[in-house]
Amino acid sequence: MLSENEVQKLKELAKENRRNIVKMVHNAASGHIGGSLSSADILTVLFHKCIKTAPKWHEDENYETRDRFVLSKGHTSPAYYSVLAQTGYFDKAELMTFRKFGSRLQGHPMPCCPGVEVATGSLGQGLSIACGIAISLKLDKNTANVFVLLGDGELQEGNIWEGFMNGAQHKLDNLIAIIDRNNLQIDGCTENIKAINPLDEKIKAFNWDVIEIDGHDINQIYEAIEKAKKNPKPTAIIANTIKGKGVSFMENNAGWHGKATNQEEFEKAMSELM
Repeated sequence: MLSENEVQKLKELAKENRRNIVKMVHNAASGHIGGSLSSADILTVLFHKCIKTAPKWHEDENYETRDRFVLSKGHTSPAYYSVLAQTGYFDKAELMTFRKFGSRLQGHPMPCCPGVEVATGSLGQGLSIACGIAISLKLDKNTANVFVLLGDGELQEGNIWEGFMNGAQHKLDNLIAIIDRNNLQIDGCTENIKAINPLDEKIKAFNWDVIEIDGHDINQIYEAIEKAKKNPKPTAIIANTIKGKGVSFMENNAGWHGKATNQEEFEKAMSELM
């Protein structure tokens, strides 16, 4: 368990990430804000406490043994970029180039950005990509772990379930999938569009271990990831979250899946995140 000081520091870092998300999307007048805000706590804990990073990227002496991360729900790149900047992959000032022509920080992550392993954005592919990386690490006798962050609407893609089958078939105990379970996708509630419940039982049926948590509880996130790293089989963490978390008028509102704030909305959002 993390100490109270550690938890408080991570909460402040997560709040900074939420402010950055709102600023980036507002500045670009485009981007996916709701799912970025819901995943902010998960990514903050993961990158600051659980994942072995290599901020100097290819020059880092720990580059080959770094843990790998795949943002399968690539449209929530603002949260990813903010955490990468926070952990030293590039200067925070670059965040304001998000979605600008020529920027390394495009709407969906690309490997030209330090810290980004693979290009993602076509939903459903990230888990299979992560399986491939995990298999290659095992073949190289590399003890690094592979983390993949999935959206819950994304689980409606058939390729995801092929990935679950593949992970179990190859006994990928170095693979950890984290599901941002905010219950909303672009068209509304996941259960109204194509139901994925009972999600835990479905994933267990594919011979994965499943841990279900509050995706905004810092200690629960940390403990689940640390437990998953020790599991003898692939693990899925179902992180129950709130879409738009931290901004009152965005919370649990599917309309904020992928639009930018106007000036009044921006100022209100920023005041709530101070």
